[in-house]
Amino acid sequence: MVKVIAILNQKGGVGKTTIAANIGVSIAKRGHKVLMVDSDPQGSLRDWREATGEGEGLSVIGLDRDTLAKEIDEIKKAYDFVILDGRAKAEKMAGASIRVADLVLIPVAPSALDIWGASDLTEAIAARHEVTEGKPHAFFVINSATKNTKLIEEVKPAAEQTGFKTLNNVLHAREVYKQTMGEGLSVHSGKNPAALEEIENLTTEIMEILNHAK
Repeated sequence: MVKVIAILNQKGGVGKTTIAANIGVSIAKRGHKVLMVDSDPQGSLRDWREATGEGEGLSVIGLDRDTLAKEIDEIKKAYDFVILDGRAKAEKMAGASIRVADLVLIPVAPSALDIWGASDLTEAIAARHEVTEGKPHAFFVINSATKNTKLIEEVKPAAEQTGFKTLNNVLHAREVYKQTMGEGLSVHSGKNPAALEEIENLTTEIMEILNHAK
């Protein structure tokens, strides 16, 4: 069965496209056919794919209309995984993504303010849960964290106050993420083993959640 992962946050600059690209490559390299959906009219993910030599089985299309839910349902059957890169400040698009997703990832900086700033999104997911018996599953992804800081642990209670938890795996602030994206690559290019390990561990955790999801 096709699994749909939506990466959403109505705030810009939180790393949605970077996370989408890197976990997409990671899943494709594990032998799965992956469709990446760029919902931003600016087409950042499409621009990245134009320049990339990463991973066979990784396709990128643009769907930046409110009919996303219907269109995804029609095309997802040819793939194992669909990853939606949600654009900022688009409530209707976020709502459509929530409806089709099996898992929603909410990238945030390690800050309670960033957790609270995603309240519109978490409330929309919670409202969806009321009519779908708790689907889609949703988690915060702590991104751009600083090594050896207590902020990572301190942000978890703030997340749980919203009714959602953080994933166990954290992405740290590393220049290699920006560098590789700018080159049309991912951290699988071998430029930074620590970043690659982070992405691989994050992808494994995501796939375990999906494998155990009812």
